[in-house]
Amino acid sequence: MGLISHYFSKPIISWLNHREALSVDEVPLSDFQEMRKKIRPCDVILVEGRTRISEVIRQITQSSWTHAALYIGCARDIKNPQFRAKLSQYFDGNPDEPLIIESLLGSGTVVNPLSYYEKEHLRVCRPNGLSAEDSQEMINFAILRLGLDYDFRQILDLARFIFPWALWPRRWRSSLFEHNSGPPTKTVCSTMIAEAFQHIQFPILPLVQINEEQQIKFYQRNAKLYLPRDFDYSPYFEIVKYPFFDCCSHGSYRLLPWHGPNSFADRAANSHS
Repeated sequence: MGLISHYFSKPIISWLNHREALSVDEVPLSDFQEMRKKIRPCDVILVEGRTRISEVIRQITQSSWTHAALYIGCARDIKNPQFRAKLSQYFDGNPDEPLIIESLLGSGTVVNPLSYYEKEHLRVCRPNGLSAEDSQEMINFAILRLGLDYDFRQILDLARFIFPWALWPRRWRSSLFEHNSGPPTKTVCSTMIAEAFQHIQFPILPLVQINEEQQIKFYQRNAKLYLPRDFDYSPYFEIVKYPFFDCCSHGSYRLLPWHGPNSFADRAANSHS
């Protein structure tokens, strides 16, 4: 981690990555098995994290979505043998295992099984109309990013950018707009994914201008400014949710198994008492 590792030792990183465990009787809001059946390559998975670093990101971004991962499918589905070999350097498990590529504090850009987030609250953001050719190109781009360090300074820069206090000393101010700021060997989750989409010219939240001749021009935003929530907000992504208990498939929300005060059963019992 270079300079950042000088200030953030492994014990502190471990403390930031500590994940709060779900209680024994607590069930995630998302139906992971249903999502696993229907997820597609290049879908962006948003995670409502339960780690301490997630809480930091939640406060900075004012969003419950604190992490993003890119779904790439199974290793055997990577068509180019060169990229399949590169992927195998970072994942030597079952070639039929559904995989994601993500950037994590303390680990850098890595490949993990989709099942890593089985117990989390998730949302799927699906790029509209993405072609199979561009999908594979995107996945290849992400595979080439495996091994990059996590850029913790970028998180601090985002905080300074979102809260641009004039009292910051110049040397502490955000470097997000500096040319070639920071080494190109580091990234964070949303930036890595944004760069993959920009690589194939797919819009996320582009800058749009109309000139005097009524011609529309699109401009790519700075990839370092993207946050996990931006994939949710983008009009170019379909939002796909897989609730643990789908009231639509059960006919009515009134059939939800409510318990406790103000539940349907409780009100019915009170009305007859």
